[in-house]
Amino acid sequence: LTEEAGMGYDTNAKVNPPLRTQEDIDALLEGLKDGTIDAIATDHAPHHFDEKDLEFDKAAFGLVGLETALGIILTNVVEKKGISINKAIEKMTIGPAKVLGLDMGTLKIKAQADITVIDTNREWIVDKDKFFSKGRNTPFHGFKLKGKAVMTIVDGNIIYSEIR
Repeated sequence: LTEEAGMGYDTNAKVNPPLRTQEDIDALLEGLKDGTIDAIATDHAPHHFDEKDLEFDKAAFGLVGLETALGIILTNVVEKKGISINKAIEKMTIGPAKVLGLDMGTLKIKAQADITVIDTNREWIVDKDKFFSKGRNTPFHGFKLKGKAVMTIVDGNIIYSEIR
């Protein structure tokens, strides 16, 4: 999203730092391509409806990021901008682990078994009413995305699955 998403005073697009211009997005994409950017992360900031349904200047900053981040990256960065899926996944897994000094984000023997299974072809529509998060604040409601996490495994235990 660019700063234009907030122009209609949609408080779901009120985030900190604020949304920027298309030129800024292009620079971020170039940073992903050339390795300047080490990690992609989200500030998952769910808010109660009452905290966002206010005048723009009084509304809380933030949006539900956890449930849409992967689909947004796979659709808008991999599919539309040609950044490899391997690089995108690296920036969402190994990259943040390295930045934080954690020995995680790999599938090496004896590594912590936290795994996300992704269906890269799964097309879906963002529906804020189906979020697992208690928050519903998202400017992505109604967006069509391609790529979805269909299973998560933490410490070797399946904690979420859409796979039957």
